[in-house]
Amino acid sequence: MDRALFRRVTNGIFVGACGLATLIALTALVLILWSLITKGIGGLELKVFTESQPAPGSEGGLANAIVGSILMCGLGMVIALVVGILAGTWLAEYGGQTTYGHVVRFLNDVLLSAPSILVGLFVYELLVAPFHGFSAYAGAVALAILATPIVTRTTEDILALQPNALREAGMALGASRAFVIRSIIWKAARTGLVTGGLLGFARISGETAPLLFTSLGNQFMNTHMSQPMASLPTTIFQFALSAYDDWQRLAWVGALLIAIAVLSINIIGRILARETHR
Repeated sequence: MDRALFRRVTNGIFVGACGLATLIALTALVLILWSLITKGIGGLELKVFTESQPAPGSEGGLANAIVGSILMCGLGMVIALVVGILAGTWLAEYGGQTTYGHVVRFLNDVLLSAPSILVGLFVYELLVAPFHGFSAYAGAVALAILATPIVTRTTEDILALQPNALREAGMALGASRAFVIRSIIWKAARTGLVTGGLLGFARISGETAPLLFTSLGNQFMNTHMSQPMASLPTTIFQFALSAYDDWQRLAWVGALLIAIAVLSINIIGRILARETHR
């Protein structure tokens, strides 16, 4: 076989295999979204957002779970943003090329792919077992641990894209390095920092395993973070495994709400990331 023909055939086989793999992935995604829409859209009513978890056979909604998810994800993201932005700034601006910096970056990458259930068990031993009780604070800490590596990596990457001319101009005017980072570099990179926060939020919004070990769940409306608190993922887990049709319908509604939230956040993050690169 002619070498040029062999290369064209090999290239065609490779492109075809990539296209087939893409088609399989898109088909699976479409089937998942179709299942969520067809089984969840019918139960999407106003009471889902205004009423708490019902008893089997009773009318109710997911208001307590929605509020709990917002509170725990919100507190978790506050922690993750503070720690992640500071850690990413240190890696990008100060010690990223030192031995310690390489170790921190490696451990951050390991934590990026750590199973969430291990994080839940760790926080359980740290904040649940010693205090003899589940709490939303423990759930927020578990979610923060999962989101922090994403914020750290995004912060480091986006700060590394900022031109050195900004740093040099600020220091040439007599400003300290810390002032230049806070007042110039962070402002120039604020869109990317927001993108990192949105990606971190999308990562933790559907986590179930860490919350089963930390916040546990609550069938009533509760806003006290020191007590067990409901969340959409744990409520979906409970309802989906039940034998009651009304609970299973609510589980599909909750799954649809999470899918819509995650999809929306990812779309916003992509748009902001594109604007940052421009």
